Amino acid sequence: MASPNVSFNTIGSGIRKPGKYFEFNTALAVRTLPGNTQKMLIIGQMLATGTATPLAAVDVFSGDQAALYFGAGSLAHLMTLAAISSNSYLSLQVIGVNDAANGGAAATGTLTLTGPATSTGVVSLWIGNTRLDVTATAGDTATVTAAALVTLIGQTPALPVTASANAGIITLTAKHKGTVGNDINLRAQSTATGATVAVVAMANGATDPDIAPALAAVFAAGHDIVVSPFSTQTALTALRTHIKSVSGPLEQRSAIGVGGWAKTLATGTTLAGQINDGAITLGWHNGSVMLPGEIAAAYAAVIASEEDPARPLNTLALEALDVTALADRPGRNEQENALYNGLTPFEIGPGDVVQIVRAITTYTVDAQGIDDVALLDLTTIRTLYYVRKACRERIALRFPRDKLSTRTGPKVRSELLDVLYKLEELEIVEEVDANKDALIVERDSQDVNRLDAAIPCDVVNGLHVFAGRIDLLL
Repeated sequence: MASPNVSFNTIGSGIRKPGKYFEFNTALAVRTLPGNTQKMLIIGQMLATGTATPLAAVDVFSGDQAALYFGAGSLAHLMTLAAISSNSYLSLQVIGVNDAANGGAAATGTLTLTGPATSTGVVSLWIGNTRLDVTATAGDTATVTAAALVTLIGQTPALPVTASANAGIITLTAKHKGTVGNDINLRAQSTATGATVAVVAMANGATDPDIAPALAAVFAAGHDIVVSPFSTQTALTALRTHIKSVSGPLEQRSAIGVGGWAKTLATGTTLAGQINDGAITLGWHNGSVMLPGEIAAAYAAVIASEEDPARPLNTLALEALDVTALADRPGRNEQENALYNGLTPFEIGPGDVVQIVRAITTYTVDAQGIDDVALLDLTTIRTLYYVRKACRERIALRFPRDKLSTRTGPKVRSELLDVLYKLEELEIVEEVDANKDALIVERDSQDVNRLDAAIPCDVVNGLHVFAGRIDLLL
């Protein structure tokens, strides 16, 4: 028992020995908002050469570590490289998954060389975004040139393929089983007269591993951003299910999911419509030679670099991504179409830098199929997550073991209002005074031990469009 306005946690009320007793109360110490450092998780296929335990998330700080843990040239390795290249200060964990145990097939492609070369030149092969060059001198046969290329591929362990040669034909085989190998881009050219090259694209990869076990393994880990290695309806649906579970009102471990897309606008918007979720974003880099997982990892790392949840990501650079050909770059109409259909477009900005146009989620329609812009911008869900975190932590700090009396509700409301004012100072929410009458804290009608609250949250929107009229005066 204590006085009406002062309570104690450690000083009992039955003391009779004279003395001056003091305890320390830290519940009022924190008056600021919580930090918002973003913890990112990459899910990626790993190779048998990796030293990490499958389905066990590990901290990764460099591409070399990822190569050691998951195998050089593995999808997990390549995604890590893309992420760290885009944000070197990233708080990153990676969880490896093995190839599918049943039904998996590795994609293959071929490079056919002819010869002999009649002049000295260079035969070049691009595997994804990596260029390999060998010199072909006059008289070199296709067999000689092919052998040189195979040797060079073997000396480049970060590639996602292995190679073998039969005469002048090089067969490239994806290191992973699954559809990921089908997205490995192959290109070739020759400047040596008489030596020609012809490419057959990677194909016939089948059966991706299920990422659900990896998501289950990190259910309680509290990652803010989760990157999918595959941009398929199956993988992104599993990610959506995970995020709804961990970010719901009971678990409250707020997270967003990120995928990548390099193919056509039509197929990308179809995929976005199949997911239609306000916490999943799909980055579109049309015509990219990089894997969807690499695109997703680079995009996610840039999202993680912005701790202010309300600040738009427009124009932020994706330095790890390739500069696409002019013919592949989406025009304004395509970008508008993407933004109306749940796809985040990238563009090539000044200095040939890949940039985010506007980061949006895949959510475009509500449960009735009616157009809904409530969660259009990625900043909206990130802001709501942060407001929830700020309110929850303040209540937890101030009222760790309080009684529920008629005085408790007003005290809780006061703390929530203080949080909202501080959020307004940082331009995360706005119009707090105008909406404060809607801030309600009241006792539950059924549970005598419960307080219920309605917290108005007018999120600060991004400045995405400016329109001006210039009036001519003569």
